[in-house]
Amino acid sequence: MLVARTLKKSLSSVSKPFSLHTHLKWLSNLPENTVYGGPKPQNPNQRVTLNHLRQKHRRGEPFTMVTAYDYPSAVHLDLAGIDICLVGDSASMVVHGHDTTLPISLEEMLVHCRAVARGAKRPLLVGDLPFGTYESSSNQAVDAAVRILKEGTMDAIKLEGGSPSRITAAKSIVEAGIAVMGHVGLTPQAISVLGGFRPQGKNIASAVKVVETAMALQEAGCFAVVLECVPAPVAAATTSALRIPTIGIGAGPFCSGQVLVYHDLLGMMQHPHHAKVTPKFCKRYGQVGEVINKALLEYKEEVTNGSFPGPAHSPYKICSAEVDGFLNELQKLGLDKAASAAAEAAEKIETSESLEGKSPKSD
Repeated sequence: MLVARTLKKSLSSVSKPFSLHTHLKWLSNLPENTVYGGPKPQNPNQRVTLNHLRQKHRRGEPFTMVTAYDYPSAVHLDLAGIDICLVGDSASMVVHGHDTTLPISLEEMLVHCRAVARGAKRPLLVGDLPFGTYESSSNQAVDAAVRILKEGTMDAIKLEGGSPSRITAAKSIVEAGIAVMGHVGLTPQAISVLGGFRPQGKNIASAVKVVETAMALQEAGCFAVVLECVPAPVAAATTSALRIPTIGIGAGPFCSGQVLVYHDLLGMMQHPHHAKVTPKFCKRYGQVGEVINKALLEYKEEVTNGSFPGPAHSPYKICSAEVDGFLNELQKLGLDKAASAAAEAAEKIETSESLEGKSPKSD
C-alpha cells in the first residue's frame, strides 16, 4: 500500500505526459543503459522445450546440441539457434584443466549451470550430474538432480547409464518430475572400468550392450540418449530400436541429432587428453585458438610499445578549465609531482587528438 501511495503521489506531481514504462523502472532492478549493458529478458515463446524436440524428432529433423560452461559461450549458442545447451562435466577437462571428467564437483557444476542459464535464453538447458553424485542411492541421485534444477536453473539433467544402479537412478529422477537425458557407449565417468577413453560397440557383445542399455534408459523414462564413440551401424540400430531421439558424438550420421564440445568444434584449445590424441570424430569449424593467440600477442606488443591505449580508446574527457582547477587543487594539497603528471598527460592527449584531426571534447 505504501508503494502504491508513493507511486500515485509521484505520478500526480509529474507535469509531462505519463509513461508507464518510465515509472515502472522506478520499481525495477533492471539496469538502465549505462557503460555496461544488462542481459536481455527471457522470451518464453522462443524457448526450446521437450515438446519442440519431440516434434522435430517425429518430423525427422536433426537437432543440435553443444556444450557451454559460462555466460559468453551460452550467449554464442543462443545467437546461433542451437537447440540444446549441455553444461557438461567435460568442464572438468576444458575449463579446469583436469585429465578426466571425474574431479569436478556438484558445487562447481552449479556455478557453470547458473552462468550458462544467464546467457542462453533459447536452448533447452541440460546439466550433467557429475561423478559421485548419483551412484550411491536413488535418494542421492534425486537430491543432486533437484539441485541442478533449483540452484543451477537447468531444464533437465544428463547422467551416464550402463549399470543397473544408474538405470534405477534415472527412473527415480524421472519419477521425481525431472527430465533426464541418458548417455551410453563411451561413458567418460567409467574410464576406470573401460580402461581409458575407448570406443564401445566394436564387437557383438559390446554392440548389443549399447542397444540394450539405451532401451533400458528409454524404459526408465529418459527423453533422449547420447551415443558416444560407437560405430555408425550400432548407432543406427539403436536409433531405430528407440522411440526417443539419439544424440551422437563420434557415432556417425544416423542419430537423431549431434553434439560436440564447444572448445573442440571452435578449435579453441586442446584439453589434456586431446593434446595427446585429437578425437577422430571432432570437426573443427573454426580456428578460434589461433585468433585468440594472435590478438593477445598484438595486445601485449601495443601495451609494451605504448601505442595502446591511444586517443581513440581514451574516451573520457575533462575540459581545460576543469584541468586547471584540478591542478590548482593538487598543488594546494602539496602534490606538485601529481599536478605535473596530470598537466603533461593533458598536453599529450591534446596533441595526439590534434594530429588525428580531432578537437578535445568535454563529457
